[in-house]
Amino acid sequence: QVQLVESGGGLVQAGGSLRLSCAVSGTSFSVSAMGWYRQAPGGQRELVARITSGGTTKYADSVKGRFTISRDNAKNTVYLQMNNLKSEDTAVYYCNTQAFLANYWGQGTQVTVSS
Repeated sequence: QVQLVESGGGLVQAGGSLRLSCAVSGTSFSVSAMGWYRQAPGGQRELVARITSGGTTKYADSVKGRFTISRDNAKNTVYLQMNNLKSEDTAVYYCNTQAFLANYWGQGTQVTVSS
């Protein structure tokens, strides 16, 4: 059973930083691409950042230069370092992977940025 468990969300002032973590079990993490998505109230879920098994990264234009995705294969964990947070980054953040021809999501972690 594939499980993704996010942590690290919270309330932060604009300009602050947070680091999200996503612990993965039930799949071969080291060969899996991982993604972070977010969904703001009333909005659609959107891709924030993605990292391949080889470490290639991709970012949404809105977070380039502020967010960094990374992975630790020894810990089966993917991270999202978020710096210089803005009020528009407020959303529920979800971890994602594909395995066994299916899409898997974590439960989400709330990030709230106060201005």
